[in-house]
Amino acid sequence: MKPDIVRRYSGNPILTKADIPYPVETVHNAGVVKYGGEYIMLFRSHLRTGRSIIGLARSADSFHFTPASEPFLVPARSGAFAAYEEFGVEDPRITPLDGDFLITYSAYSRNGVRIALARTKDFTSVDRVSLITQADYRNLVIFPARFDGLYARLDRPHSEISPWSIWISYSPDLRYWGDSQLVMKPEPYHWDEMKIGPGAPPIRTAEGWLSIYHGVFKTMDGSVYRLGVALHDLRDPVKVIGVSNQWILQPEDPWEVTGYVHNVVFCCGAVPEPDGTVKLYWGGADTVMCVGEATISDLVALCLEHGRPAV
Repeated sequence: MKPDIVRRYSGNPILTKADIPYPVETVHNAGVVKYGGEYIMLFRSHLRTGRSIIGLARSADSFHFTPASEPFLVPARSGAFAAYEEFGVEDPRITPLDGDFLITYSAYSRNGVRIALARTKDFTSVDRVSLITQADYRNLVIFPARFDGLYARLDRPHSEISPWSIWISYSPDLRYWGDSQLVMKPEPYHWDEMKIGPGAPPIRTAEGWLSIYHGVFKTMDGSVYRLGVALHDLRDPVKVIGVSNQWILQPEDPWEVTGYVHNVVFCCGAVPEPDGTVKLYWGGADTVMCVGEATISDLVALCLEHGRPAV
């Protein structure tokens, strides 16, 4: 294994609260996609209330982002979503599918945390579709393909029966989900032993669907969030071909080690490039946005050659 399997951009952090033209306290946990010759970033920001909103930034080169003058998504004040977004909207993921961009995000309220689904065609307007889980769920990503006509998603329910594990579910219409199965569990006394959760939407490779996930390890000085990779079967994603036995990224730079939440790298977006690399975008310490590059074949090899069982 190459020690620098994820090569950090020398200009990190690429976006901070000082760059945003409206008052925020953090910029982190962003989904990123390509659209219209640009990279579009939807990022989470804390306000001084402690609650979160989602902003938008654009880049021509994937490294230098210019934020929009106003937030992209704020908690709904009326309608069916209002009661479930009262405490904030967080951690967006973006999946291009069927001519739309599907956006999943965490909706927080006094009723717990649920996953909401919205869609946009052009990132100038956004339509809420449905609240697609009950409480308590986080970290939901939708595959950028259908399987036998069905949409598929990975998510992470809060459960002490199978603690903080990754599940897969299917839907005919993006609203109603079922046929759920457990696909991946934390590994005891391992870098991801405390809990795991999906990160960026899966990436299609010749060998399978590459999934970037986060894993948490509890230490005497608090929890550490790292990133790992898993590989799902192309035709039947409930089958996990392999899970890398080692992490691909951990908190090391000062803005990852210290911040709003110490010792965190948290990925919600990854963009595959034509040259066989992938750009990974991660929040550092729940405070700033960072980016790095990896070679997709290296990540796949970790799953196939240095893998462990998924459950």
